[in-house]
Amino acid sequence: MIGIDVTSVDRIERMYERFGLKAYEKFLNPEEIELVKKPETAAGFWAAKEAASKAIGTGIGASCSFHDIKIKKDKNGAPKIKYRKKVRDMFNIKESHLSITHDRGFAIAVVVNTFN
Repeated sequence: MIGIDVTSVDRIERMYERFGLKAYEKFLNPEEIELVKKPETAAGFWAAKEAASKAIGTGIGASCSFHDIKIKKDKNGAPKIKYRKKVRDMFNIKESHLSITHDRGFAIAVVVNTFN
């Protein structure tokens, strides 16, 4: 299944300016926060997690929270995404693939899942 999301970089930047680190802690774990060097990255991560939740058909909520989804970067800097084991098991997720892009003040993410 495929999930897609678009997020305004300005929205994430304003959220950070207003609430500081607590804004990022709402949707990122400490390792993800370390990867954020600019607002575009944070917006891309937000979009990625929203897209991942849509790719399992739930959206962010009780079945899949922001913290049930983890984003890393591989040795080449490409984003990688993984669900917590409880979510992978609940939705029979075999593999997940992520693409993030930024343009003209927006971050867009696409997640594709394959299932067992």
